[in-house]
Amino acid sequence: MTRTTNRRSMICSCNRTRRRLTAVLKPASAFPALRGGAFCAGISVLLMLSTSATAALKPIETDFDDNRIFIELPEPALSAPALPDSPEKLADIIQSQIVQSRNTGDPRFLGYAEGLFQQWPGEMTARLQVLRATMKQSLHQFDAARQDLDTVIADSDDPQQRNQARLLLANLELVQGNYKQAREHCTRLQETYPGLVSASCVAQVKARTGNAPDAYNTLREQVRSANTRDVTGRLWAEGTLGDIAAQLGKDETTDHWVAVLGVTPDDLYTRSQLADWHLEHGNKARVLELTEGYESVDSLAVIRAIALKRSGAPQADTLISDLRERFAEARWRGTLLHQRDVARFQLDIEENPADALENAVNNWSDQREPLDTRLVLRASSAAGDQQQQQEIREWLEQQRQTDARYPEAGS
Repeated sequence: MTRTTNRRSMICSCNRTRRRLTAVLKPASAFPALRGGAFCAGISVLLMLSTSATAALKPIETDFDDNRIFIELPEPALSAPALPDSPEKLADIIQSQIVQSRNTGDPRFLGYAEGLFQQWPGEMTARLQVLRATMKQSLHQFDAARQDLDTVIADSDDPQQRNQARLLLANLELVQGNYKQAREHCTRLQETYPGLVSASCVAQVKARTGNAPDAYNTLREQVRSANTRDVTGRLWAEGTLGDIAAQLGKDETTDHWVAVLGVTPDDLYTRSQLADWHLEHGNKARVLELTEGYESVDSLAVIRAIALKRSGAPQADTLISDLRERFAEARWRGTLLHQRDVARFQLDIEENPADALENAVNNWSDQREPLDTRLVLRASSAAGDQQQQQEIREWLEQQRQTDARYPEAGS
């Protein structure tokens, strides 16, 4: 790790704060695919947020001490190693960077991977295409990711890479609320890769299209009868059971997510889900335990700030100020933030439902995970926007989707 100061020979001296975009990527040893809710990180995408996204910017500082530290950079940012001499070696490096991004919540590693892809002059193997699609999904480049995955499924003679591509594509469609397409991919995956991973894929689709109780009970029985050595499959299934249990409002929800974190404590997606669950059930002390040390991850930092504010803790002001500056700076730079985090900050911290609704709707146009849907419903209710709320209700009715976390959907 290198610390950058204000000396003229160093780079990045204009950045005044350290920050990490949300990267809640589900780890899996057999697949570089992502379980639902995972495609919310974004880097290197110059999309301007809504003009109402943040408070007014502070004046830009220009006078700094020579030894002032502005940002800590991982080593890959400061070195330009020669490209590897084979596609397999390149794939190993890129996969390592994706894992680093998942485990740390730091999207800069995705930027390093993107840079290697741009420089690579050689063959794009099926494995490289799957990894590139993984990266592109994290960057919200969904159409480009689909193109890579469709190519692998159609052209590759490597069954492992075809299965990985199928799983990634199923997750992409699930996250965007394209349940018919997701079901087709999950069904095909069951044929070519039977087990708890594909069973979880099917269960997620069933749960979001009117069959949540059956999806939960079926998957739970499959876990009980599965090979105990399938650690990856069991973790994947436990996470999925937690998601469906939350949808059903079951007390067992936390048991499933705690089981996942017991094995993979750096699973940021599950940690965020569990912290959010405790927040909504008034367990503020548990929220603070789960989010301590994760203030650099936007989703967890926002949840922590809400818990601190509701607790009346004096530390709340410091974290809220940091988040406000972090979001303002990101908008000033034109970098993409996951708008769910911005919208929730505006709704629950700034108490600005109009701006929160705008960002929540923009986010929902790309991502229709349950927490995205819930946020639009909450923001539209707070803003008094009955038309927007009715549009979401109609979509939910079309999908036959119900969720214990959507009380506004029935009001």
